[in-house]
Amino acid sequence: MDLFNFIECAKATHSIKVLFDLLVSCASEKGFSEVAYGALTFAEACGLPEYLPSGVTVTFPSDWCGRYVERKYRVIDPVVRRAPTLSRPFLWDQLAKKCQLQPSEQRVLAEAKEAGLKHGMSVPLYGPLGQVALASFASPFDDADPQCQMSHLNVLAWHFHIALAEISRPSASGSNCEVALSEREKDCLRWVGEGKSSWEIGKILEVSENTVNFHLKNAIRKLGTSNRTHGIAKAIRQNLI
Repeated sequence: MDLFNFIECAKATHSIKVLFDLLVSCASEKGFSEVAYGALTFAEACGLPEYLPSGVTVTFPSDWCGRYVERKYRVIDPVVRRAPTLSRPFLWDQLAKKCQLQPSEQRVLAEAKEAGLKHGMSVPLYGPLGQVALASFASPFDDADPQCQMSHLNVLAWHFHIALAEISRPSASGSNCEVALSEREKDCLRWVGEGKSSWEIGKILEVSENTVNFHLKNAIRKLGTSNRTHGIAKAIRQNLI
């Protein structure tokens, strides 16, 4: 299942379990079959009754999940602890370079690798009121390249995150509110979706880079999103672009 099909199927389903299974299927085709998603902060108590409790869905090896819970690794897991301080997707192997990890944090990463999560990456997902969720993808294969798949998995995570918000709490997601984007704002979002920078979009549209940034900021604000990737995902979800 490619990204386009994932988006179309995600729009059609109202089941959290089906949505998560779609995420796993799409990530698995890129070699990252071990997937976890969970909220790190909550504006209010919110469980996902169709799947696992506490807003967490996971396909990590059961032995590792059992050890993780038993030893309360969530308290020292550097992926969970450091994610809210990082604005972009990150590779687990590069956390030590980005942050000064404690020995206990390094041990969790080492044990995760021994348990079969050999190469992993995570996507911090930000929402209103300081809400933070985290999507993580790992591969059981020695030759997997998370750096190569990072952009794809990042976009996939954001689409899942928005679809989940609409399914689980439609009244809070703003899905019923019509967003009015200008044609220029739509154009800028479309070109960002094609991987173009603000400078490149300016050349294409024959406007300045500052003008492009202005339109993108307006679009992100109107959509109630936190960054460009989030904005594109929500605009596609709402059939605005």
